[in-house]
Amino acid sequence: MTFDFAPLYRTAIGFDRLARMVDTLPTDAVAYPPYNIEKHAEDTYRLTLAVAGFSADDIELTVKDNALVVAGRVTEEAAKGEFLHRGIAARAFTRRFVLADHMVVESADIANGLLHVTLRRVVPESAKPRRISINSTTNMRRTIEAGEPVAQAA
Repeated sequence: MTFDFAPLYRTAIGFDRLARMVDTLPTDAVAYPPYNIEKHAEDTYRLTLAVAGFSADDIELTVKDNALVVAGRVTEEAAKGEFLHRGIAARAFTRRFVLADHMVVESADIANGLLHVTLRRVVPESAKPRRISINSTTNMRRTIEAGEPVAQAA
């Protein structure tokens, strides 16, 4: 499936990165590990992944090109017995989350089998809206008939 972004480019400036983002979206529906995304405040979010059986040393978080990548590596440990049923997943995983511009990972904590990643939008002053003054180079003088007041622009 391909998308034509030409109509978007007619009225938007700087969105050429959008096409590249669509190309990097995952095509397969990966459901492991399950996760939640919560909005805590206007610019604060929390990503929670269920990572039972993983320790902080088994998980790697990286941010690159507006993407947060969470990877879990399984350490081989000696089995203490034979499994009759294995319902707790113990496989390696990689989850990729596309981040909006100016999103910063503030912290990551793991407790009770849940990995919590706190993210915040930090917009620099240069990216915030600002009012632009408009300078006028035209002179508003006009010729007036005798007896009329003269109007001038400042």
